[in-house]
Amino acid sequence: MTGNQTLINLVGAIVLLLWGARMIRTGVMRGFGGELRAVLATTTNNRFKATALGTFVGTVLQSSTATALIICSFVSRGALALVPALAVMLGADLGASIAAQVFTAGISAIWGVLVVVGYILFMAFESRPNAWRYLGRILVGLGMALLALKLIGISAGQIRDSEILQTIIVSASSQPVLSILVGALLVWIMYSSLAAILLIASLAATGIAPPETFFGLVLGINLGAALPAFTATLGETVIARRVPLGNLVFRLLAVLLVAPFVHLAAPWISQISSDPLHQIVNLHMFFNVFLCLVLIWAIKPVASLVTSLLPDRPGEGEEWAPRNLEDSSLETPSVALGMASRETLRMGDVVEDMLTKSMVVFETDDVAMRHHIIESDDHVDRLHEAIKIYLTKLSRQELDNHDSQRCIDIITFTTNLEHVGDIVEKNLMVLAEKKSRDQLNFSDEGMEELRELHNMLMETVKLALSVFMSQDIDGARELIARKDQFRELELSGTEHHLERLRSGQSDSIQTSALHLDMIRDFKRINSHLTSVSYPILARAGELRTSRLRKAPKKVEDNANQSA
Repeated sequence: MTGNQTLINLVGAIVLLLWGARMIRTGVMRGFGGELRAVLATTTNNRFKATALGTFVGTVLQSSTATALIICSFVSRGALALVPALAVMLGADLGASIAAQVFTAGISAIWGVLVVVGYILFMAFESRPNAWRYLGRILVGLGMALLALKLIGISAGQIRDSEILQTIIVSASSQPVLSILVGALLVWIMYSSLAAILLIASLAATGIAPPETFFGLVLGINLGAALPAFTATLGETVIARRVPLGNLVFRLLAVLLVAPFVHLAAPWISQISSDPLHQIVNLHMFFNVFLCLVLIWAIKPVASLVTSLLPDRPGEGEEWAPRNLEDSSLETPSVALGMASRETLRMGDVVEDMLTKSMVVFETDDVAMRHHIIESDDHVDRLHEAIKIYLTKLSRQELDNHDSQRCIDIITFTTNLEHVGDIVEKNLMVLAEKKSRDQLNFSDEGMEELRELHNMLMETVKLALSVFMSQDIDGARELIARKDQFRELELSGTEHHLERLRSGQSDSIQTSALHLDMIRDFKRINSHLTSVSYPILARAGELRTSRLRKAPKKVEDNANQSA
């Protein structure tokens, strides 16, 4: 095999490893991302608990970069303070090194079994995505990564006698600073410290040079592992950028402390394992253990340092920062609930603005306005998170039944508003992008029907916010009545659309899926908004237990038996 073929195979194996790792990560996030985020959201100011959680998440995701981006989103929304966020990142760095241990644990022979089982699971649940389908994706990704690792080892063995490669490695090892920079550049290019460390370990396993020759590269990989998240968040707010900067500071400090003495680690590293591959992976993990054990005590000084390096910008985030949630009011529940209600109205105003502009986007294909709506959903999420945390603190106080119920009502309504924001961003704006991209146009009748539904929806928004604040029973009744009217309007619009399809109207045929999806999303939004009336009417005793005229026979039989 020629040198070019070997190099192509090596690059292909690296890409296969990166793709396998990506499949694992996306499988975990799509199938279990909610649970992982919930775990991270429970992080407190206990740095040890936060580090342990970060280790778990970093191991599962096999990436401190992915963990950093999740943490940045929490910090930017005010859901997590900087100190525990940095503690999580220390753990995530360790978790990513544990993932490297898993990949080199001698299980590469079962890659075929993992791919086959994963494919069967993935295809078996293709029509109804659930945890089993995403588990199949994870297994396929793991099998691909193990196969890639095997191919990297083969390709590395074939270039073992390359004089050019030997010269590069020996030259880099004789210049510690150069070696560290090369390692950092390598992981930055590959965008994965896991792939970089496995590549270096595979090269060491060929015997091309003594394992200690690669130690400087290992330090560089660990330093460079902080760069992808740092560069990916350069466009984010100052608050969000502090987390990856703090992680970069941690790694830089650790490299500065370890680099002068790393050559002394060779004897005891070789005592643990004589296999050069495992010596590299072990050094990688021990470096991150050192990072955790030593620098966990320096979290607060590092947090202060990055805050001074990235000070708050005047006005940044102030527009959508909570204005009414004062901790000093928590001791007076009625006042605190009033403040939470006022903040909920701010959240409702943003949602109302998103809904208003969404129809304009469909009518004008305004790209800038569509992006503005998408950004507005981040403001909704931030306010929702702040209100939820504030009311969680309030719930720890002794509340009477009335205040406790109001607390639940506010959380429920803000959650529904957050869902409305998500529908606008993730559904309606995706449809608007598709309409603009494919240059589609609704028929005049179809657009008029959508406008009519949208106008009714906007009236529902205003009424829902009013009922939320006033707790007015008459307003709650009107909301329920409007829900029935909306359903009738929706059915009428759908029937008219189907009539146009049957008549062969071209505009309606081209936009049929868009039209029906918009009606469906409008209906979902309307349901979320009108739900504010249910607890009010339930407390007034004005709700039936069921909308059915007669209970199902099985229910009646059970009731008779109980009697």
